[in-house]
Amino acid sequence: MMLKNYLFPKKEARLYMAFMHVTFASLLIGGLMGLLQTLSRSGQFQLPFGINYYTILTVHGVILGLVLTTFFIVGFQFALMGKTVGISDKQYKWGWVAFWTMLVGTVIAATTILVGQANVLYTFYAPLRAHAAFYIGLALVIVGSWIAVFVNFRQLYVWKKANPGQKSPLLAFMVVINMAMWFIASLGVATSVLIQFIPWSLGYAATINVLLSRTLFWYFGHPLVYFWLLPAYMAWYAIIPKIIGGKLFSDSLARLSFILLLMFSIPVGFHHQLTEPGIDPTWKFIQVVLTFMVVIPTLMTAFSIFATFETTGRRKGHKGLFGWFKHLPWKDVRFLAPFIGMVAFIPGGAGGIVNASHQMNTLIHNTIWVTGHFHLTVATTVILTYFGIAYWLVPHLTGRRLTPKLNKLGIIQTIVWTVGMTIMSTSMHIQGLLGGPRRSNFSTYAGGAQVDTWISYQIAQAVGGTILFIGIIMMIYIFIQLAFFAPRGVQEFPIAEEEVDADPTPKILENWYLWIGITVALILFAYTIPVFDIIKHSPPGSLPFDWPIGR
Repeated sequence: MMLKNYLFPKKEARLYMAFMHVTFASLLIGGLMGLLQTLSRSGQFQLPFGINYYTILTVHGVILGLVLTTFFIVGFQFALMGKTVGISDKQYKWGWVAFWTMLVGTVIAATTILVGQANVLYTFYAPLRAHAAFYIGLALVIVGSWIAVFVNFRQLYVWKKANPGQKSPLLAFMVVINMAMWFIASLGVATSVLIQFIPWSLGYAATINVLLSRTLFWYFGHPLVYFWLLPAYMAWYAIIPKIIGGKLFSDSLARLSFILLLMFSIPVGFHHQLTEPGIDPTWKFIQVVLTFMVVIPTLMTAFSIFATFETTGRRKGHKGLFGWFKHLPWKDVRFLAPFIGMVAFIPGGAGGIVNASHQMNTLIHNTIWVTGHFHLTVATTVILTYFGIAYWLVPHLTGRRLTPKLNKLGIIQTIVWTVGMTIMSTSMHIQGLLGGPRRSNFSTYAGGAQVDTWISYQIAQAVGGTILFIGIIMMIYIFIQLAFFAPRGVQEFPIAEEEVDADPTPKILENWYLWIGITVALILFAYTIPVFDIIKHSPPGSLPFDWPIGR
């Protein structure tokens, strides 16, 4: 399907840019909290004004892990849907309802954290208890995202009715897959927040079932990672080929990989609970097996991307075994930033295999290794790809251009980010192997030879975190330039076209009843019996543990 590189109507662009403004404001706030964390953990810096370490740790996790990602994804996906299938006036109005609902929820939750009433970290594990406003704010963010979900569903439905018998645009298909996964997964955390946490925080329930709350969280928490990752996959599959001057390698393979990610990303939460008592080991084993099934679409994606690179290079006449590789557009930040994200996914994925393997997980589970892994996958693979998208999406929405000067600054920013993350994440991995804990401030732990080995790595994390914050400042500057000050012009919205002689995409790949049905069946198989056992055999519920203000 041919797509014109038209600019969005101004009112549409304002909606999509609203999500981008919150995204980059979140980057600045969350990044500052991350800098303070690494400085505090080094033991060389005291937090000023009596700021609680766990307050900034919670802000960092919630603002970057939940707010930045969700706002960027919803805004980016709205833009993709607007470009490929269109948006009606009614859908546009509901898009604004989604935005304001999410923003109000974010402000409520963030304010509760900042006043010291929600030092419960990104995972908000019970029996730590926050003020009810924190959970209500989170619930509003989820509800707002659900509104966006159904707007996207409606957009594709209307397009399909207007174009009977035609396959849906690939990017619209991908958006609907991601939103279907988000909706199914977020039912778990919504259930936990509404039925467990809010009544408990308001005092209507004296205790809470800790194991059930954590199980419902990780039913959501692992597919959350793929909710972050799939927009990056969208760019890798269908946007990067256009940027390098190529075409879509395989529409069918791209759709199949997204279907497999939908099916195998949700019924796997127990691999985050391998050290958790009260869950039958058989069900842990089953979900670990399902976790490793995700390797299949991941390798399919890697094959497709590099096949695109090589095919494009050879079509342009580049010879030799790696001639195509040398001539990739390394000086185009729209390509460079996502490419480094792809490369980071190799060690990030290897670390994921360690995390999901029972014996190795027992070694690293409660260590800062996990934090290092998280920063490789999300803060490098995902965020660098988001930055790569922003370099063309923001000027396209604002009617401006990515100038050569801003492109060069973006390349420097990408290198700064990569250097800072390499230093910080590597030192986290090594300290984790030496037993360094996660979720904790600097401590000497009453001395000991093992603790002494952590110090240099904690200082390295502070160095890496400082470099990363410089990269954040640079990215904020670039965003402001692209949004308000860059020269007027038309920036390409790069969507790759399919090969002219490509094989037809099998219609079964758009059989939504089949694939969502299989997904639901896998979830019921993986969770029904263990959740029933948790409810039936759990010990008495836990009394709350509250963080006093200022402690």
